[in-house]
Amino acid sequence: MSILSEEHLAFRDMARRFVEAEMPKDWARALEKDEHNYPFTLWDKFTQAGFHGLGIDEKYGGQGGDILMQMLLARELARTLGGLSWIWGITSFAGVKSIGLYGTEEQKDRFLPEIAAGRLRAAIAFTEPSGGTDLLGGLRTTATKVDGGWRISGEKIWSSSAHVADYLLLLARSDKNAARPQQGLTLFWIPTKSDGLTITPLAKLGMRSMGSCSVHLDDVFVPDDLVLGEPHKAWYTLLPTLNNERLMVSAFCLGILDGVLEDALDYAKERKAFGKPIGQMQAIQHMIADIRIGQYQVETMLMDCATKMTTGQPAVIETTMLKVAASDIANRAADAGIQILGGMGYSAETDMQRYWRDSRLWRIGPITNEMARNSIAEQLGLPRSF
Repeated sequence: MSILSEEHLAFRDMARRFVEAEMPKDWARALEKDEHNYPFTLWDKFTQAGFHGLGIDEKYGGQGGDILMQMLLARELARTLGGLSWIWGITSFAGVKSIGLYGTEEQKDRFLPEIAAGRLRAAIAFTEPSGGTDLLGGLRTTATKVDGGWRISGEKIWSSSAHVADYLLLLARSDKNAARPQQGLTLFWIPTKSDGLTITPLAKLGMRSMGSCSVHLDDVFVPDDLVLGEPHKAWYTLLPTLNNERLMVSAFCLGILDGVLEDALDYAKERKAFGKPIGQMQAIQHMIADIRIGQYQVETMLMDCATKMTTGQPAVIETTMLKVAASDIANRAADAGIQILGGMGYSAETDMQRYWRDSRLWRIGPITNEMARNSIAEQLGLPRSF
């Protein structure tokens, strides 16, 4: 952690104190039990702390801060919130990273102050029912140019928090005659109150109260001033942003590792069986040691990738490797945590089951670990497997 500046350390310590005081694990656990009510109180706490403004330039009402600072916050949030930390992350990715990187000056002036002040929520609408990991090959949502804007029709799925969002960051095929799947795509910033747009919540295993939704678009009109970046070239614009998403997911996984290790250690010291603390048993010690080893591995990789990206290095293969390792290690650690706690680990009255359910998703999204491994192998010179 020696690479952290005094500013980074001060921010990390402030975030840790705020999370501990305002977002403790038992409070997060209570929020997560109610999957039908979005936790607006949690969103408001992010606003109170100024977290929505992180990464937004001060001239737009933000707090400033670099990629490394954003990863430090993601880690601190996930230690207690688990997957609910994505409530901050979605708008940070969809709004701050997208509009902040390739929005026009007019779009930045219009939307970034609203995001920084916590008055605007965004959701991501990329995945489609027939596509899944095959985002480009399965993309069926179409955007047709009309006078003054575009008409969009199609369906998206697993759009987290879309039911309470003000805008959707949506990817659509705008040129049906494009030579390659990654060509002819356009990125839109769509108001959720648009005519012809229907959002339906979906039941799921984890991250329950955040909500995930299907989005149906029936000839939805989007004006030209809500196109992000250059029409038909969205994929090339998105690539650096998607790389940042993998970094953020890995930081969330590291935060979950922090929480798992804390809870496993506390329980191993307090719980007695056969006349002694279970932490005295070698099998338990080995499981806890493995969690700590995994935590160190992910922390080291994350800091290296965040430093590379902060200094302008692309780090594409590194962040892909990080995402695979972080999600695999975090989910395996949470599973071991359940084993250490035994029946209490399976109980909704503790956090291990919540850490396991939330980290399980990150082995699937934003890219499956299998597809990520394919990409790593291809970048090493092996033939394309898909």
